[in-house]
Amino acid sequence: MYKVLIIEDDSRIGLLIKDYFTKDGFEAIVETDGIEGYIAFNSQCFDLIILDVMLPGIDGFEVAHRIRKNSNIPIIMVTARSDDEDQIKGYSYKIDDYITKPFNPDILLMKANILLERVNTNKSINVSQCINIQGLFIDCNKRKVLVDGQEILLEPKQFNILKYLIDNKNKVVSREELLNKIWGYDYYGSDRVVDTQIRKLRKSLQHKAYLIKTAFSVGYSFEED
Repeated sequence: MYKVLIIEDDSRIGLLIKDYFTKDGFEAIVETDGIEGYIAFNSQCFDLIILDVMLPGIDGFEVAHRIRKNSNIPIIMVTARSDDEDQIKGYSYKIDDYITKPFNPDILLMKANILLERVNTNKSINVSQCINIQGLFIDCNKRKVLVDGQEILLEPKQFNILKYLIDNKNKVVSREELLNKIWGYDYYGSDRVVDTQIRKLRKSLQHKAYLIKTAFSVGYSFEED
């Protein structure tokens, strides 16, 4: 199921778009403010954004600009102006498609499905990969980790260890394997460096540290209780 974020300050239009997408099998979230929309984008995993130009808080161009700093998520921009100015400005922020108000929701839905189909068959486009396990949220493309909605900062090695353990969930991963996969086969230091990074990782994960289990004298595993 695709998940779409609709950022539209006119609640009537936003709910209309949501209704059409929901009936087509999408999960849809509506935000009516540019800042709240950007916060929603950063706290959840979406496949598509429908973005109005005129928004309170920050406008659609600024939202697109911020999103494009670290994401290639498909964006369809909605504008009430029929001239070229908004479209040219929007394309300068690398939005993917445009639709002008008033519009036929069926056409918007068709544009969305065509865009998503193209994105998912084009491997050069980076589609977000998100993981959400018991309040631990990981956006792999942004390398962002949240614990119960609060972002935590991990060192690169710690993030890579966490991701590798999750990719091998419920399997004990030895220190040697972590050294080879995270540090590289040319690393010749002590395997106790793994323990040090695990200890730091657990501290950063706070009350979610229990998800990383210790297999004494062997290594570590990621397990859901």
